[in-house]
Amino acid sequence: MSEFGTWNAVPVIRWRDGRSESVLDDVAAEVPVALEYNGISHAVMLATPADLEDFALGFSLTEGILQSPSELYGCELVGDSNGIRVIMDISSERMFALKERRRTLAGRTGCGLCGTETLPQAIRIPPPVNSRASFSADVLHAGFTQMESLQSLQKVTGATHAAAWLAADGKVTLLREDIGRHNALDKLIGALHRTKTDIATGAAIVTSRASYEMVQKAASAGIGILAAVSAPTALAIRLAEQTGVSLAGFVRAHSHVVYANPEKLFEQKSSEKT
Repeated sequence: MSEFGTWNAVPVIRWRDGRSESVLDDVAAEVPVALEYNGISHAVMLATPADLEDFALGFSLTEGILQSPSELYGCELVGDSNGIRVIMDISSERMFALKERRRTLAGRTGCGLCGTETLPQAIRIPPPVNSRASFSADVLHAGFTQMESLQSLQKVTGATHAAAWLAADGKVTLLREDIGRHNALDKLIGALHRTKTDIATGAAIVTSRASYEMVQKAASAGIGILAAVSAPTALAIRLAEQTGVSLAGFVRAHSHVVYANPEKLFEQKSSEKT
């Protein structure tokens, strides 16, 4: 658990096999998280109160508020009865750009395209990724098995998504959880930068569907492979094709579907290919 508490025990009535009983059940925490830049509140997200420094950095990068982690000078968490404030100190240049951007927005929420007024704002296409990553099917499938075993909050509550990093050696080296799939991926991206991981050699694997925004965030971070438990959307597939992201969905123990740029995902290990 984090210092803010990532789950709570609540009294419930559990019904099973025709009988009911009063028990305590562990449920995931969901709190408002206000992201503030140089004293100005920019967005309030509902999130799991864990790894919020990673979340703040990842969100700032994938939303284009920061162009580099070095532009974030400081990050402080302040909690009260209403939620958690994430107070960030960013470069004056990026703050000026953020103020200019805010003038064109009616509002900003965590629902993806809410708060945008024009199509260019809604459909933001990152530059093509420069990734050297490639994985065989068996390594990809094994990565999802690893991810499942590492989802500690999901095991307790059954209510969270996960985003994990599959390194070049086939091991899951980072995992972040959150009630929101976008938040989990932002947390992972922030953690990748904070640990100075070589993003060009690995893959992001997620327990959710692969929506347009998930592909957009992955491409913005330079991630060349995004693989999901569930399906992608048509818009997500088009964006993956445009940005060079290899996009896979419906990943199971012995199967998956590749929707875009299949060259990074092959049938067997390189050493076994004839």
